[in-house]
Amino acid sequence: MIKLTGVTKKFGDFTALDGIDLMIPKGTSFGLLGSNGAGKSTILRLLSGIYSQDGGSVQIDGEEVFDNTTIKEKVFFINDETVQFGSFTLKGLKDYYKGFYPNFSEELFEELRNTVNLPMDKKLDHFSKGMKRQAVVITGLACQTDYLLLDEAFDGLDPTMRIIVKRMLVDAMLDRQLTTVISSHNLKEINEVCDRVALLHQGKMLFNRDLDSVKGSIHKVQAAFKEEYTKEDFEKYGILHYSRSQSIHYLIMKGSEEEIREKLSEKDPIVLDLIPLSLEEIFIYEMEGMGYDAGQLD
Repeated sequence: MIKLTGVTKKFGDFTALDGIDLMIPKGTSFGLLGSNGAGKSTILRLLSGIYSQDGGSVQIDGEEVFDNTTIKEKVFFINDETVQFGSFTLKGLKDYYKGFYPNFSEELFEELRNTVNLPMDKKLDHFSKGMKRQAVVITGLACQTDYLLLDEAFDGLDPTMRIIVKRMLVDAMLDRQLTTVISSHNLKEINEVCDRVALLHQGKMLFNRDLDSVKGSIHKVQAAFKEEYTKEDFEKYGILHYSRSQSIHYLIMKGSEEEIREKLSEKDPIVLDLIPLSLEEIFIYEMEGMGYDAGQLD
């Protein structure tokens, strides 16, 4: 299990993380969302032991991570940059990491390599950005760690390779309860591979939710009523957003479909339709409801 308690991290005068609490159970696929500078990469570097926190506790399986070799053998971190591997061939990269990870599987490595058809003796400097990312991903999976951390996991991959890499990750999660923590600013990709998601903004955690519960907890309502109503008449319901076009009222409301219909029934609607929202729309409206600029999600 991953557990962060009251974690702060500063770089000079800049506060990258401000009192972060986070718990990720074993076997979870967890997504970290947020704009550039939100703190996603800092969390991954704390979990991999690259950084030490300035305050609070960063633990994996009940032990502090920083300077802990035993814990680091359980974690593989795939950085958003691959330039540091440029002088390696794929064979050299495999042999390098094999020396640090005792559970490294040559059989799994070769199986994954054949899937993406990468050459063994060509320097990574001569690979495309997507090929470099594939090389590091298959090496990380072959290390057979308990935890895999991916910073902008699918960046630089073409659509076909994105599907292949996602399938590799899902297979590893199902086969051996791999815990993955994936940072991204792309909600669609997080939605496809993650069970839970946290949204970070300016070093703070805005929310941490199970994705299935998120999708059923907020709805867009389109309604018409016999009587004349204004935005103020709906504010007691805790609406996140309101707009109107002629006689049609558009409301973004929290709650289940049944709860929303029950609340609005007292206003005797002529028309009452609930429209599904995308995950991106849900987070944008929630950010607006908390007083944040929804554009920061991009």
